[in-house]
Amino acid sequence: MRRTFAIIPARKGSKGVPGKNTKILGKHPLVAHTILAAKEVITPKHIFVSTDCQKIRHIAKKYGAEPAELRPDEISQDDTPMHSVILHALDYFDKHASLQPEDIVILLQPTSPFRSAAHIAEAVELFNHRCEAVISVVESHSNPYFNLLEENESGWLEKSKQSDASRRQDAPQVFQINGAIYVSAAKTLRSSPLNKMKRIVKYIMSEEDSIDIDTHLDWMLAQIVFEKKGKLYAE
Repeated sequence: MRRTFAIIPARKGSKGVPGKNTKILGKHPLVAHTILAAKEVITPKHIFVSTDCQKIRHIAKKYGAEPAELRPDEISQDDTPMHSVILHALDYFDKHASLQPEDIVILLQPTSPFRSAAHIAEAVELFNHRCEAVISVVESHSNPYFNLLEENESGWLEKSKQSDASRRQDAPQVFQINGAIYVSAAKTLRSSPLNKMKRIVKYIMSEEDSIDIDTHLDWMLAQIVFEKKGKLYAE
């Protein structure tokens, strides 16, 4: 029987919103919202908060995750590929929980505080042996068939993908990765970075639930939505 594991990558560095993973949103640090959602679906000892920060490590322990070891400095840089972080976490699970090739592994970025336990469970339900990954997306307002332009060889702007659509509603539907949920198998993640996978199934989320905090404007928007939604989790 396949088990389910979660990786929550929470580095201390952030240029857009300094210290964002420990900033309080509502009554909890940002990273805690993802831990709380994951704990409703995944055994707490199978939730690894990958961090290079003692403060985040303390928060993770307080909220019941398993940050037993800090991430090495060499994979905690601005330009560190996410695949290196994932491989480090898989090695941790292999050492501490005898990770099996067919076990399910979910990447949950803490910058998506409105991704709920229900979202995680539904995305996992979509995952099967025919696909390499399930990735959460949101319908994009920017559409290469309608309002995304590229500069051609003559220097003129033209649609990125040619179409006769005069309204966005008439253009083919396109999706944007929202960064909230990535589901795959341990063996697949060991052999391929997520951005190189081909057989991907979409899990669609709403625009509101897809807020990804990268800038101060994102943070302000998250605060507004949080107040509107009320408490996401029981205190």
